[in-house]
Amino acid sequence: MELDKKIAKDLLAIKAVFFRPDEPFVWASGIKSPVYCDNRLTLSDVQVRDDVENGLAQLIRTHYPEAEKLMGTSTAGIAHAAITGHLLNLPMGYVRSGAKDHGRKNQIEGALSAGDKVVVVEDLISTGGSVIEVVEILREAGAEVLGIVSIFTYGMQKGLDRLAAAHVKNVSLTNFDVIAQVAAEENYIAPEDVQRLIAFRNNPSDESWIGGRA
Repeated sequence: MELDKKIAKDLLAIKAVFFRPDEPFVWASGIKSPVYCDNRLTLSDVQVRDDVENGLAQLIRTHYPEAEKLMGTSTAGIAHAAITGHLLNLPMGYVRSGAKDHGRKNQIEGALSAGDKVVVVEDLISTGGSVIEVVEILREAGAEVLGIVSIFTYGMQKGLDRLAAAHVKNVSLTNFDVIAQVAAEENYIAPEDVQRLIAFRNNPSDESWIGGRA
């Protein structure tokens, strides 16, 4: 089985990704969404965790063979960077969402030297803002950011545009389109719901997909 479909099945099985097209969730921004995503749940299921971490290690070996260090995003990417770093025998650290207000006032935790070839480990990419901030912080510290690995990406145009503008590559274990298709195949949602979900992904601010109107 292809890796993206295998991870999609895993995320659906533990409800790390949960579709509810007829009763949308409401994001903090006010946008109504047919999908709920909490990849932290992958850490609580031993088999899924094994699939995810080995999958991330595979992506890094394939796409970033020169990687010297992994840097997790705070907080969701930290555990994945640590476990994947262990599998690859690579050092890891993480980037705080803000500098500490005490001690050495670090924002980057763990040893980092100018010129280090770094891969950022993220759990989820939607609009890309937070992970690009991490990339920029690492670049300012002198790191050579090879790119990002993530568990899941929505593939929203805003996120794709931001990644392109920041000149940073992302590779994900699975994506919104694959998970939507697998969800239909596995009877988590009706087959006709797939196009509604894709309509949301293509334009989150357009609510015409709600109620089967897409």
